[in-house]
Amino acid sequence: MLAVYAASQSKDDPLSGLEIGERPDREPRPGWTTVTLKTAGLNHHDLFSLQGVGLPADRLPMILGCDGAGIDEDGNEVIVHAVVPSEGWQGDETLDPRRTLLSELHDGTLAQKVLVPRANAVPKPAGLSWEHAATLSTAWLTAYRMLFSNSGLTPGATVLVQGAGGGVATALVQLGSATGYRMWVTSRDEAKGQKALEIGADRAFASGERLPERVDAVMETVGAATWSHSVKSLKPGGTIVICGATSGDAPPKAELTQIFFRQLRVIGSTMGTRLELERLAQFVVQQGIEPAIDSVMPLEQARDGFAKMASGELFGKVVFTVS
Repeated sequence: MLAVYAASQSKDDPLSGLEIGERPDREPRPGWTTVTLKTAGLNHHDLFSLQGVGLPADRLPMILGCDGAGIDEDGNEVIVHAVVPSEGWQGDETLDPRRTLLSELHDGTLAQKVLVPRANAVPKPAGLSWEHAATLSTAWLTAYRMLFSNSGLTPGATVLVQGAGGGVATALVQLGSATGYRMWVTSRDEAKGQKALEIGADRAFASGERLPERVDAVMETVGAATWSHSVKSLKPGGTIVICGATSGDAPPKAELTQIFFRQLRVIGSTMGTRLELERLAQFVVQQGIEPAIDSVMPLEQARDGFAKMASGELFGKVVFTVS
């Protein structure tokens, strides 16, 4: 089958290890199902894997990809849930210390077929397009859990999203706007700030800019570069929900005094559960949300999508169509 895979890894030149070619089909296993993919989505996780982050070199070659949608062995239209718990785990799979994402231990979704546990094949609502279905499993699910499971917010709250343009950031803006939150964004790129306004943000600010008022919560994905601004932007008792640290995880100032004196909450958030993915898909359809897509291209042209992500030129998701 045609697949996009990591053949080698390089921190400085990640695309040097990217290959597009034939890979053998996975062997069937009890309790798992083969999904024939219609669409697949690209994530920073895929770029990190090519840099050697989270994917040990002894597991190469590894088919990349966490997002995908297609047809299972029984003819059902499904969305692939990327979080794979360890055997015998019960409860919230994101809390399993031995959990993995597709493309870390098991081959991922950037292929014509993917083998997943049957529980990881989530029904795709009839009103959801294949392209939009391919955006939900990682970035959108992460945003859903941040906003609705971990933030403690109610409609009418003001939320700051650090960094506009990435998959999680655009998902946060669109989901929050549809729910009744007042969504503010920051960006180093004025054009991306303007695009965020077009998809539902109420205000856009330059990175690090002093806000006109403090916010109820900050959705943090950037890390070191924005951490101090995030802490200082919160109302007393406010919440930072953090799901990543793309600029590094060691901020110059931890702001611990600010955190305890103003009784701020810092909540870690990682991916989401199968049930949350199912509810996310239903919510997107019910609210008529159209997830922001940067570009759609055939799987054979996946290198172009990876290059766009590596350059930081994206606004929304890159989706691959699979023939």
